[in-house]
Amino acid sequence: MITGKNYIGNQLSAQGNITFKTFNPLLNIENQWYITEASQNEVNKAAELAAEAFKTYATISGVKKAQFLRAIADEIEALGDELLEVYSSESGLPNGRAMGERGRTLGQLRAFASHVEEGNWVDASIDTSQPERTPFPKVDLRKINVPLGPVVVFGASNFPFAFSTAGGDTAAALAAGCPVLVKSHPMHAATGEMVSSAVIKAAEKTGMPNGVFSNLNSSGIEVGKQLVRHPMVKGVGFTGSIRGGRALYDLAAKREEPIPVFAEMGSVNPVILLPKALNNRAESIAQTYAGSITLGTGQFCTNPGLILAIKSQGLTNFVNMLADEIIKFDPSCMLHPNIEGAYESNKSKMLSQHGLKVLAVYENDVKANHARQAVATVEGATFLNNPTLHHEVFGPFSLVVQCESEQQLEDIISNLDGQLTGTMISDDNEIVNYSNLVSALQNRVGRIIFNGVPTGVEVCPSMLHGGPYPASTDSRFTAVGVNSIKRFVRPFSFQDWPNDLLPEELKNDNPLNIVRNVNGNLTTKKIV
Repeated sequence: MITGKNYIGNQLSAQGNITFKTFNPLLNIENQWYITEASQNEVNKAAELAAEAFKTYATISGVKKAQFLRAIADEIEALGDELLEVYSSESGLPNGRAMGERGRTLGQLRAFASHVEEGNWVDASIDTSQPERTPFPKVDLRKINVPLGPVVVFGASNFPFAFSTAGGDTAAALAAGCPVLVKSHPMHAATGEMVSSAVIKAAEKTGMPNGVFSNLNSSGIEVGKQLVRHPMVKGVGFTGSIRGGRALYDLAAKREEPIPVFAEMGSVNPVILLPKALNNRAESIAQTYAGSITLGTGQFCTNPGLILAIKSQGLTNFVNMLADEIIKFDPSCMLHPNIEGAYESNKSKMLSQHGLKVLAVYENDVKANHARQAVATVEGATFLNNPTLHHEVFGPFSLVVQCESEQQLEDIISNLDGQLTGTMISDDNEIVNYSNLVSALQNRVGRIIFNGVPTGVEVCPSMLHGGPYPASTDSRFTAVGVNSIKRFVRPFSFQDWPNDLLPEELKNDNPLNIVRNVNGNLTTKKIV
């Protein structure tokens, strides 16, 4: 049953006097549930509970945290079809997408469970003492990763499961030992409540401290601002727009105690088409990219919004074929009328720019909240001189930039903002002749794809989902995969500490049998 209330620790609460409803974009009607926005008192209570819970939760073993994370996955799964139905009613996304995203979310939780259970993630480093060293004795130093403290996680509009209530940021923070305060996304607050109920059940079943998780509703930005400003909050995870992420980043920096904001934001994900590939297979590339541009109504952070190539007959063929292919896809529903409205506004602004030529726009009638896909083209020099053309249009839109030379193409890549991904489309070994382009692209992105599409983010340890600003606020970290746990920890050293008082990971006899760096050597051996 959906109550529309907030979870303040393990208690449902509705002290606020502001209510709102979520929206079914597919049916173009409001959903029936009234959601109550969290009050300032509830924000404070949740933060206080999280801070108190941290005292215990930070010291809980990896094995017990793994039990908690697996229990969350089990409880989400136990919600069954009702959860999928609510997900679709608040997002307009089909049941197949709901099932796939739920599977990804369960997989993430269970992967983090195995990660912390194994224990090597703490990066234990030990340099033993040398009392006989001259002229000064060497002290005993032992370093480990420790959790930051309570973390605020902002739910994302485009992934109601995988980047929201119990998504990657929440799983990473809980795995690190950080209590989580979720600022539920207003577009799927009922979905968030159901998932939150699963997290709370899992916490109670596995004996986690009250306050290890809270879920707070808000139709606007005030609750999020209150959470980021709260002195007991020590970190933030965010997936969304550049505007939203930057606002949180600035807010956190202005605190008396600044805290890190790990925000994954906008990206146009440039695709470079090399000449031989275009000349040999322009049609198949056009078909592939028409599908990638329209996949999920373009509502992926890795949507290919920018395609770059050097002028040639192959490029001309590609442009014409892409225009033909893009309108073959039936438009699909966007997540919310506001998102569809923003897409149409940003698309119109882009298409009105001087020097831009529209290649194709879907012109048939569409249902409410369905996006009309579009592609356009522009000269390289025009693109370089107009920063507006560099911006993301969130939705099924892409811009083809026609460059005069390899040098101009390299200049364009070098002048792009930071991106999540870059793609190189190459035939045979022609890419070996474009090392400068590869180097330029590497400096602007977090991940390079070879002969593929950027849409699709594999959840595994080697995935880097991040990049130079504004793709993310810290390019050293990933927002996907078990290594995203590193965002929510800090290194901490013990000097000359009694062995029996050290954390298990740093004790001489290595009771957890983890890999440690001991005096410069990776080993699982005991220290004698």
